[in-house]
Amino acid sequence: MATRPTTSAPSQRMLRVGEQVRAAITQVLQRGEVRDDVIEKTVISISEVRMSPDLKIATAFVTPLGVSDHDKVIAALNRNAKYIRGRLGNQLRQMKYMPEVRFRDDTSFDNYKKIDELLRSPEVSRDLDDDADA
Repeated sequence: MATRPTTSAPSQRMLRVGEQVRAAITQVLQRGEVRDDVIEKTVISISEVRMSPDLKIATAFVTPLGVSDHDKVIAALNRNAKYIRGRLGNQLRQMKYMPEVRFRDDTSFDNYKKIDELLRSPEVSRDLDDDADA
Protein backbone atom coordinates (compact mmCIF):
# COMPACT_ATOMS: atom_id res chain seq x y z
CA MET A 1 0.00 0.00 0.00
CA ALA A 2 1.49 3.30 -1.07
CA THR A 3 1.47 6.15 1.40
CA ARG A 4 0.88 9.69 0.37
CA PRO A 5 3.67 12.09 1.17
CA THR A 6 2.68 14.54 3.87
CA THR A 7 3.30 18.07 2.81
CA SER A 8 2.21 21.38 4.20
CA ALA A 9 2.11 23.00 0.79
CA PRO A 10 -1.35 24.18 -0.26
CA SER A 11 -3.11 22.35 -3.05
CA GLN A 12 -3.92 24.03 -6.36
CA ARG A 13 -7.56 24.17 -5.33
CA MET A 14 -6.70 25.93 -2.06
CA LEU A 15 -4.57 28.46 -3.96
CA ARG A 16 -7.26 29.10 -6.58
CA VAL A 17 -10.05 29.53 -4.03
CA GLY A 18 -7.81 31.72 -1.87
CA GLU A 19 -7.20 34.04 -4.80
CA GLN A 20 -10.95 34.21 -5.52
CA VAL A 21 -11.68 35.07 -1.88
CA ARG A 22 -8.91 37.70 -1.90
CA ALA A 23 -10.41 39.36 -4.97
CA ALA A 24 -13.91 39.27 -3.46
CA ILE A 25 -12.79 40.81 -0.14
CA THR A 26 -10.86 43.48 -2.03
CA GLN A 27 -13.99 44.42 -3.99
CA VAL A 28 -16.08 44.65 -0.82
CA LEU A 29 -13.51 46.97 0.79
CA GLN A 30 -13.04 49.07 -2.37
CA ARG A 31 -16.75 49.67 -2.72
CA GLY A 32 -16.89 50.95 0.87
CA GLU A 33 -19.58 48.48 1.90
CA VAL A 34 -18.21 48.16 5.44
CA ARG A 35 -19.45 51.00 7.63
CA ASP A 36 -16.64 51.36 10.16
CA ASP A 37 -14.72 54.62 10.64
CA VAL A 38 -11.37 52.86 11.02
CA ILE A 39 -11.82 50.79 7.85
CA GLU A 40 -13.31 53.64 5.78
CA LYS A 41 -10.37 55.95 6.55
CA THR A 42 -7.65 53.38 5.80
CA VAL A 43 -6.28 52.03 2.55
CA ILE A 44 -5.96 48.27 3.06
CA SER A 45 -3.83 45.96 0.95
CA ILE A 46 -4.68 42.26 0.99
CA SER A 47 -1.55 40.41 -0.01
CA GLU A 48 -2.73 36.83 0.40
CA VAL A 49 -5.62 34.66 1.53
CA ARG A 50 -4.76 31.20 2.81
CA MET A 51 -7.52 28.62 2.82
CA SER A 52 -7.83 25.72 5.24
CA PRO A 53 -7.72 22.27 3.58
CA ASP A 54 -11.51 21.92 3.90
CA LEU A 55 -11.99 25.46 2.44
CA LYS A 56 -14.10 26.54 5.44
CA ILE A 57 -11.64 29.07 6.90
CA ALA A 58 -10.02 31.90 4.96
CA THR A 59 -7.16 33.74 6.64
CA ALA A 60 -6.56 37.09 4.95
CA PHE A 61 -3.17 38.73 5.43
CA VAL A 62 -3.63 42.49 5.26
CA THR A 63 -1.42 45.55 5.42
CA PRO A 64 -3.02 48.86 6.37
CA LEU A 65 -1.14 51.51 4.39
CA GLY A 66 -0.15 54.79 6.02
CA VAL A 67 -1.18 53.66 9.50
CA SER A 68 1.26 53.04 12.33
CA ASP A 69 -1.19 51.09 14.52
CA HIS A 70 -2.03 47.99 12.48
CA ASP A 71 -3.70 46.25 15.43
CA LYS A 72 -6.54 48.77 15.47
CA VAL A 73 -7.34 48.15 11.79
CA ILE A 74 -7.03 44.36 12.15
CA ALA A 75 -9.40 44.46 15.13
CA ALA A 76 -11.92 46.52 13.13
CA LEU A 77 -11.75 44.04 10.23
CA ASN A 78 -12.27 41.08 12.57
CA ARG A 79 -15.21 42.88 14.21
CA ASN A 80 -16.83 43.19 10.77
CA ALA A 81 -15.77 39.73 9.51
CA LYS A 82 -19.30 38.27 9.59
CA TYR A 83 -20.66 41.19 7.58
CA ILE A 84 -17.83 40.89 5.05
CA ARG A 85 -18.48 37.15 4.81
CA GLY A 86 -22.12 37.87 4.01
CA ARG A 87 -21.13 40.30 1.25
CA LEU A 88 -18.89 37.68 -0.41
CA GLY A 89 -21.86 35.49 -1.35
CA ASN A 90 -22.56 37.15 -4.70
CA GLN A 91 -19.00 36.66 -5.96
CA LEU A 92 -18.44 33.18 -4.52
CA ARG A 93 -21.72 31.51 -5.47
CA GLN A 94 -19.95 28.38 -6.72
CA MET A 95 -18.69 27.49 -3.24
CA LYS A 96 -20.57 24.89 -1.25
CA TYR A 97 -19.77 26.63 2.05
CA MET A 98 -18.99 30.29 2.53
CA PRO A 99 -15.67 30.40 4.39
CA GLU A 100 -15.25 32.05 7.77
CA VAL A 101 -12.97 35.05 7.23
CA ARG A 102 -10.16 35.87 9.64
CA PHE A 103 -7.84 38.84 9.28
CA ARG A 104 -4.16 38.82 10.27
CA ASP A 105 -1.42 41.43 9.99
CA ASP A 106 0.94 40.73 7.11
CA THR A 107 4.50 40.97 8.41
CA SER A 108 6.19 39.74 5.23
CA PHE A 109 7.06 43.29 4.16
CA ASP A 110 8.89 43.82 7.45
CA ASN A 111 10.82 40.60 6.84
CA TYR A 112 11.77 41.75 3.33
CA LYS A 113 12.96 45.06 4.74
CA LYS A 114 15.16 43.30 7.32
CA ILE A 115 16.69 41.09 4.65
CA ASP A 116 17.35 44.11 2.43
CA GLU A 117 19.02 45.95 5.32
CA LEU A 118 21.20 42.89 6.00
CA LEU A 119 22.24 42.66 2.38
CA ARG A 120 23.18 46.34 2.36
CA SER A 121 25.16 46.13 5.63
CA PRO A 122 28.93 46.79 5.41
CA GLU A 123 29.82 43.24 6.53
CA VAL A 124 27.83 41.60 3.76
CA SER A 125 28.93 44.05 1.08
CA ARG A 126 32.55 43.46 2.13
CA ASP A 127 32.05 39.71 1.73
CA LEU A 128 30.41 40.21 -1.64
CA ASP A 129 33.32 42.38 -2.78
CA ASP A 130 35.74 39.60 -1.73
CA ASP A 131 33.79 37.10 -3.87
CA ALA A 132 33.88 39.45 -6.86
CA ASP A 133 37.68 39.80 -6.58
CA ALA A 134 38.20 36.03 -6.59
